[in-house]
Amino acid sequence: MEKVLIIGSSKGIGKSILELLIDDYIVIGVCRNESGYKHEYYHEYNLDVLTDELPQLEMIDHLIYLPGTINLKPFNRLKEIDFLNDFNTNVLGAVRTIQFYLPLLKKSENSSITVFSSVATKLGMPFHASVAASKSALEGVVISLGAELASSVRVNAIAPTLTNTPLASGILKNDEVIERMKERHPTKQIVEPVEIANTVKLLLSPLSKNITGQVLKIDGGITTFKL
Repeated sequence: MEKVLIIGSSKGIGKSILELLIDDYIVIGVCRNESGYKHEYYHEYNLDVLTDELPQLEMIDHLIYLPGTINLKPFNRLKEIDFLNDFNTNVLGAVRTIQFYLPLLKKSENSSITVFSSVATKLGMPFHASVAASKSALEGVVISLGAELASSVRVNAIAPTLTNTPLASGILKNDEVIERMKERHPTKQIVEPVEIANTVKLLLSPLSKNITGQVLKIDGGITTFKL
């Protein structure tokens, strides 16, 4: 069985990916807090990828990096530390992890890296300056690294719109807000984590052997359609 390393496997999109993959892959999870998830094909490390020593592994076929931020403030209230914190989590954490495990990924016959961006890189929204800046940088890494590794490791990003996760609970705080958010999207729906998990599973598959250097939008059409 192929091995998948999920950075951020304890909740939200990461947990949905874990639950979808666990019957077909050996999954190694890295998260700051214990998830409590138990399965014979799952092993978990509890640490902070920004500061702690990453676990030494014998092999992995796929790397999924999920940590992200929703740091929404008016521009005049954003401090330099806000930009630095978002950049550290969204970009440098991914870079550090990828560099550490890239030698193992290169040994696999079917290897991939999947990171997470945001619709904020393409859709101008108030209060998103810091998040948009760091996620745009991450997309730059995907395109450049995808070219560098084109013959050995597929590199892609997924850019979801607002998704029904614990991270977004501060925004989706009541039924009125949820309905308003639905109306903003052409599909009139809120994205659920399992939808994103299914896209990730496709990207791990040999069916995606020619998909690399892409930013796949799961956004209910909000960045493409004006209805």
